Amino acid sequence: MNYQTAPLTDTVEFELDGPWTAYWLAFLRFVTGWWFFHAGVTKLIEDGLAFTYGPMYMKGMTGTALGPIPVWMGENLAWLIEPGVPLFETLIGLALIVGALTRLAAVGGVIFMTLFWLGNAEFGNGLVNGDLMGLLLFATVLVVGAGRYYGLDGILEQTAFVKAHPKLRYIMG
Repeated sequence: MNYQTAPLTDTVEFELDGPWTAYWLAFLRFVTGWWFFHAGVTKLIEDGLAFTYGPMYMKGMTGTALGPIPVWMGENLAWLIEPGVPLFETLIGLALIVGALTRLAAVGGVIFMTLFWLGNAEFGNGLVNGDLMGLLLFATVLVVGAGRYYGLDGILEQTAFVKAHPKLRYIMG
């Protein structure tokens, strides 16, 4: 038996700079965006900009990995958390869906998911849980600049304004 050749190498190729990678990254960006957009819009429909569950939940987080920080936030920053959670989830999701300001939105998603992961602290199955998976999705979108793949960032980066201000590319992509 010859181990030097594999039967599919002549018919199937998957290169990281090929079209399947672009399709996958666009799909991953869209699904991650839909996940957050749906979470935010649902909160907006049910509670408007008064998501009182957020601060209430944070006040009860006394035994989590974040210690007294979320309790303090729930008691003192409710004015920001109540409108902020649904609004930012919606905006982060929408930005990822259309692929505009993708890296900036992904940073917001990373912050949210880090707080959710550490704050929920339900590590019954170890450190790997759904919150960590969400964090990894946002980090992947951030690192690869997934907005360039079938998103508005790919178009915006070609404009004269962005070319004149190349540092803007750091929040796009």
